[in-house]
Amino acid sequence: MGIHCCVSAFLLFLALSGVETVCGNAELRALMEIKSFLDPENKCLSSWTSDGDPCSGTFVGVACNDHRKVANISLPGKGLSGKVSPAVAELKCLSGLYLHYNSLTGEIPKEIANLTELTDLYLNENDLYGTIPPEIGDMASLQVLDLCCNQLTGHIPTKMGSLNKLGVLSLQNNRLDGSIPTSLGNLGMLKTLYLSFNQLSGPIPESLADIPHLEVLAVENNTLSGIVPPGFNCKNNPGLCGVGFSSLRVCLPWDDLSIPVEPFKPKSNATAPESVPLSASFQAHCNHTHCSGSSKLAQVAIVVGAITVTAMLIIGGFLIFIRYRRRKQKIGNTFDTSDGQLSTADQAKEFCMRTASPLVCLEYRNGWDPLADTHDGNGVSQEFPPGFKFNLEDVESATQYFSEVNLLGKSNFCAVYKGILKDGSIVAVKSINVTCCKSEEVEFMKGLRLLTSLKHENLVKLRGFCYSKGRGECFLIYDFASKGNLSQYLDVQDGSSHVLDWPTRVSIINGIAKGISYLHRSEASKLGMVHQNISVEKVLIDEKFDPLISDSGLLKLLADDVVFSAVKVSAALGYMAPEYITTGRFTEKSDVYAFGVIILQILSGKSKLTNLIRLAAESCRLEDLIDPNLRGNFFDSEATKLTKISLACTHELPEQRPAMEEVIEELSKCSADP
Repeated sequence: MGIHCCVSAFLLFLALSGVETVCGNAELRALMEIKSFLDPENKCLSSWTSDGDPCSGTFVGVACNDHRKVANISLPGKGLSGKVSPAVAELKCLSGLYLHYNSLTGEIPKEIANLTELTDLYLNENDLYGTIPPEIGDMASLQVLDLCCNQLTGHIPTKMGSLNKLGVLSLQNNRLDGSIPTSLGNLGMLKTLYLSFNQLSGPIPESLADIPHLEVLAVENNTLSGIVPPGFNCKNNPGLCGVGFSSLRVCLPWDDLSIPVEPFKPKSNATAPESVPLSASFQAHCNHTHCSGSSKLAQVAIVVGAITVTAMLIIGGFLIFIRYRRRKQKIGNTFDTSDGQLSTADQAKEFCMRTASPLVCLEYRNGWDPLADTHDGNGVSQEFPPGFKFNLEDVESATQYFSEVNLLGKSNFCAVYKGILKDGSIVAVKSINVTCCKSEEVEFMKGLRLLTSLKHENLVKLRGFCYSKGRGECFLIYDFASKGNLSQYLDVQDGSSHVLDWPTRVSIINGIAKGISYLHRSEASKLGMVHQNISVEKVLIDEKFDPLISDSGLLKLLADDVVFSAVKVSAALGYMAPEYITTGRFTEKSDVYAFGVIILQILSGKSKLTNLIRLAAESCRLEDLIDPNLRGNFFDSEATKLTKISLACTHELPEQRPAMEEVIEELSKCSADP
């Protein structure tokens, strides 16, 4: 009887304690295990506590879905110095894992492949080592795999060819060796493939030419060999040769015997003889004392005949391959821009129309209102201009209650409307969901004050700000640019009203330079500010045809992952400096690079800068470079100087590019012929 009472009392205790005390929360336990690996000294993830709620918004970098399951872990640049825990596999609903720009070490756990819902995996810019787990090839939902800039070794797993949804594969700046797997040609959704700065060898697989959506293939700085199709970035691969490459030797008949030609050899059951250098063929008939003169001429004749026939076959196949390749797809290079470039007058439309990462953005804490208090935590007045704070009624009235008629562009985290204020002035209203802004009020306010402080005649003016708690949106109100954006004035037909005359083009180039220079030396941002995303779509044109750079400082307001998703697509565009591929970072010199590209676009009147335009600029063949719509109405000396400035700005090495102040000084010397 006594034992029965004790057992009953114990069971009652368990019931009152709650089942969770016994079983615990599986995801919470997994997060605590992950924390112990990522942040063993508890310096960065102190908000992750064993008695906390991961879905309450208190766990930094953790976001949950509607079913209160962990959907994303977003900890880029948090100073983590531990390892990736196998316990991450316990988060079955995880769709995004963002651990880039830290100092993580150790191996990538093979258990990570159990995350069948994962779409984005960013482990780049760490110190991870070991091999790439072949099990990653089983992650059927994976769309982005970025492992660049680590210490990974071994081969690229063949199983990666099974990632049918993969759009971006970034493995550059590691120590990978072996050949490029032919199976990668099965990645039908692949758009970007970065394999540069490894120790890969062998030929470029023929199968890569069959990937229908491939836009960028970068394989420079490896030890690859064979023949290269046009458009591939293959610098510093001594074994490669190709046509139209300044950095590669031309494939000559005298080289063919030493060049593997697997991508172009006819299919046959016969086994091809091993390639032998031409010099080795001659030496085969010589010993240390004499040579067989009678057989030498015969051997030379045979070798030359074989070379001639082989060369004709290869060149013929090569030309057919080029024609097929060009018709089927384009492989982007440094000066090719995307087919998807927008060309409307929408304010900041490019930024808003890009698809956001699948990341579930982190929520602000309840009741957040950045302008509700006129003082910061130190009691210092926040100085915003009079009339800067708009109320929701003002915004609704201006946009006719967000009428579809006034909608300029929309995405799942941003929308832009044309509006008319009560004083009659026309504005552009950018609506951003607060969940996609910085989650810390202090950081958001710092960014907002920075935007407010930017005042220059060649920057779009921010007129005001509004926050609606009910709608969960922030609104940025900008001056409206009546003449659209610069992209509208490219690729136009002869005789169109959008053909810019020569003085206007020169004036726009000068204005853009002044605006960028102001950002780089802005006192408001202390050390200056990098725009990060300059393009012809970001250059608006006012009624006087003066250029206005838009979205300056906007990225300072947005959450890290929204910023990353907004610019990662741009990495494949011609505005991105070459070093961005390997570093993933923007500097003042990357803005300079983008400016140089814009100069060439303005001079040529083309939004897509081809190799022919680039070659014309390098050789200063103005007749092949300058927009024919001008019909020769430009000054040769001025065009020549502008071309040289653009080439200096787009130099491959950032340290060789001029600062914007130097550019402005050079532009001042570009006076027209008398």
